[in-house]
Amino acid sequence: MKLARELEAFCDRLGHRFGDPELITRALTHASLSSATRPDNQRLEFLGDRVLGLVMAEAVLAQDADAKEGQLAPRFNALVRKETCAEVAREIDLGAVLRLGKSEMTTGGRRKMALLGDAMEAVIAAVYLDGGFAAAQAVVLRLWGERVGAVAEDARDAKTALQEWAQARGMAPPAYVELSREGPDHAPVFRVAARLADGRSAEAEGRVKRQAEQAAARALLDRVERG
Repeated sequence: MKLARELEAFCDRLGHRFGDPELITRALTHASLSSATRPDNQRLEFLGDRVLGLVMAEAVLAQDADAKEGQLAPRFNALVRKETCAEVAREIDLGAVLRLGKSEMTTGGRRKMALLGDAMEAVIAAVYLDGGFAAAQAVVLRLWGERVGAVAEDARDAKTALQEWAQARGMAPPAYVELSREGPDHAPVFRVAARLADGRSAEAEGRVKRQAEQAAARALLDRVERG
């Protein structure tokens, strides 16, 4: 089976060449287009979720040899949650090659977080079945990239700490304002301001809006704690 040119380009973005091209075709087939002769990606999604979980469990353990389970769990959860899978899917333009039925096509299925996240997990499973765990691990770690290194800091949850600081002083919860979004759709850079009710604020940037909010909260928390 020879892949269409657009699927070959996607495999280049993914970083894996399939010995069995049927696997990637199935991974990209949504249930809205499935039939008796055209299986969808739901079974692969189930498997891919577990493969991703093992890759990330190993990654967060290797990253911090002294971290306790209570520290590791939020880092792990941040890396495997559906929103993160969808962010990665957008970065490699998975939506462009997602195979959808007419109903999903007309309702913007290529941009839906749930569909993209599910398909990303299915693609991971396809790589695993085609090339083994080492191949899947290499693809995941390359695509997740800076997220893995940054997650230990993000998982400290500066937003929660800043909110608790404000509430302890009788202040309203902090507000977060997106100031700008620059760069291409597959690699945006967000600039966000964290603001307290008394007017104090701090700004930060991140490739993911959530990371920018956390960084802004951390910067503001540092500022107010220094007095």
